[in-house]
Amino acid sequence: MEMRTTKDEDFGVFVDTLHAAFGRFAETPVDGGGLWWSALEADRCLLATTAEGRPVGTAGTYPFELTLPGGVLAPAAGLTAVGVLPSHRRQGVLTAMMRHQLGELRARGEFLSVLLASEARIYGRFGYGPATYTARLTVSRHRAAFAAPRAGAAAGPPVGSVEVLRSADCGEILEGVYDRYRRAQPGALSRPHRWWELRAGQPPVSPVPRYVAVHRDADGLPDGYVSYAFGEADTLKVDEVIATDDAVFTALVRFVLEHDLVSEVVFKHVPPGHPLRWQLADFRAGEVGGDTDWLWVRLLDVPRALAARGWCADGELVLDVDDPFLGEHGRYLLTVRDGEAVCVPTDRDPDLSLDVRDLGSLYLGGTTPSTLVRAGHVRAHRPEAVALADALFRAERAPHCLHWF
Repeated sequence: MEMRTTKDEDFGVFVDTLHAAFGRFAETPVDGGGLWWSALEADRCLLATTAEGRPVGTAGTYPFELTLPGGVLAPAAGLTAVGVLPSHRRQGVLTAMMRHQLGELRARGEFLSVLLASEARIYGRFGYGPATYTARLTVSRHRAAFAAPRAGAAAGPPVGSVEVLRSADCGEILEGVYDRYRRAQPGALSRPHRWWELRAGQPPVSPVPRYVAVHRDADGLPDGYVSYAFGEADTLKVDEVIATDDAVFTALVRFVLEHDLVSEVVFKHVPPGHPLRWQLADFRAGEVGGDTDWLWVRLLDVPRALAARGWCADGELVLDVDDPFLGEHGRYLLTVRDGEAVCVPTDRDPDLSLDVRDLGSLYLGGTTPSTLVRAGHVRAHRPEAVALADALFRAERAPHCLHWF
């Protein structure tokens, strides 16, 4: 088995092999882009070939920025387009590609990798752990009245306006609003200009028709949007609500919930613990479903990764981290003061012992160490270490990722 980085002239072979791995056919290219894979970059793609040169596997990465707790923006390689021809599965091709890909990322100096897992059992063995979660919220249109604000509660929606546009006519607005949003939201990924330019991915980036309600502040500046379309049975389906603050989010939600000729509104991505259901007069008007993992995180350099993010408490922890896929093991002293961390190798007795995939799940603050201790994933060597770890790893708000790749 041989591995090689693709060149521009290999890109057609890469795309054909990827589609064959999933039993699909590549869409016919159209003017202006619009293909989900069109934002891939040849020098970040990998072909696995037999000794005879036949391509049998693919993998690629996107160069993203990931927003960490504390508002830190860190480079993260988004693993994608991973596929092996059915004729060559369970023969070590995927393992060989993953080992090669992780080695290449390290050689580039990258310390984080992320992915969306097609199957939850595949990527844990390669050191990735689920780190953000999302859910679908279905709201009955005729039970969607908002509760009256209580005395002393936060102010209602800000002064502003909502304008309905077609997604094809407001790409620059959407790009700017999304970029401001993702910089403040832990767990969010950047959407590079290349994605918007090529209309790659899913709505509202892709050319699939969508209406977009753009919210503007009192000065007329866009500060939020909601992307939506009608589905079956008078259902209005919301791709995403992007807002720079809760009041704008509420204004956009009110807009879609007041849409005529709608029996229910389905919000495809709602972050854990979001207050929307609590804002409704009838709590049961919002039904949660499709609760699932979304972004998975893999640490490629534990000290660099832990030192990069912001922290919400002070303290010291000794972490004993096992990385069976890469055959590595390390013990690190994590020292946090005033929101910043130093992480160095140590020979002190450990406070927590864990697998690198579990450290990936903890990294953004969306999973608590105590949860993984209770689940039997993390071993605590002293009881007080669990409470300290919970305090250290929490984020200022629940991490959430909307971007599909």
